[in-house]
Amino acid sequence: MQIGHHQVAGNACVMGVLNVTPDSFSDGGNYTSVEAALKQAEQMIAEGAKIIDVGGESTRPDFTFVDAEDEIARVVPVIKAIKKNFDILVSIDTYKTETARAALIAGADILNDVWAGLYDGEMLALAAEKNVPIILMHNQDEEVYNDVTQDVCDFLAKRAQVALDAGVAKGNIWIDPGFGFAKNVEQNVDLLKGLDKVCQLGYPVLFGISRKRVVDYLLGGNTAALDRDMGTAALSAYALSKGCQIVRVHNVEVNRDIVKVISQLM
Repeated sequence: MQIGHHQVAGNACVMGVLNVTPDSFSDGGNYTSVEAALKQAEQMIAEGAKIIDVGGESTRPDFTFVDAEDEIARVVPVIKAIKKNFDILVSIDTYKTETARAALIAGADILNDVWAGLYDGEMLALAAEKNVPIILMHNQDEEVYNDVTQDVCDFLAKRAQVALDAGVAKGNIWIDPGFGFAKNVEQNVDLLKGLDKVCQLGYPVLFGISRKRVVDYLLGGNTAALDRDMGTAALSAYALSKGCQIVRVHNVEVNRDIVKVISQLM
């Protein structure tokens, strides 16, 4: 599988989540020092992650906004340390172009934008300028849909076209249906059932549902975030069978073999 200029073995891979934040919903505060973040990155790489996704602002419900200066202070030292110590792809999870630019200078390889370039209107130009992959995620302000799957597909197709028009190479565009963002659990389930339609849009699809509320819902409710890893892994298998190519997860180890096996059948 080709990611930008990088070749990743197999037809699918695992992206490990590294939140260097105090308030992320399942691991907030665990990796706020460079040393702790680097140790977690090392573990995820050893467990089979091919991409480390570094984020400096939580995107959980009711998250606390972090300005670009503080976000940069959180992520840049971690990205530099990872790239210095490991031969691994790093994505920066941010919707702020200022943060993204600083992360690329620090060594990040991929932009992961939960607002698909809509926040400040400059992210797509940066991706084009630097010729780097960008992940465009579906997001909106309210949980209002005519048909959630079709609405998500229409949004992603439109944003991908805007990216192309901005000069982003087609091979550098990935899409993400945005599970858990502006969607209630029933809408997330409907979107899961229609996931094959997202995968038919003509762009590689990232699947990010790790430990989210919909996993708890499908497990019957009342499960803590850290107890949702097997449910997450089951959904990873489902997503890969529908055509997704990257699974973004907190627990790399429980997803690694699933991805390895199914990737060979894709």
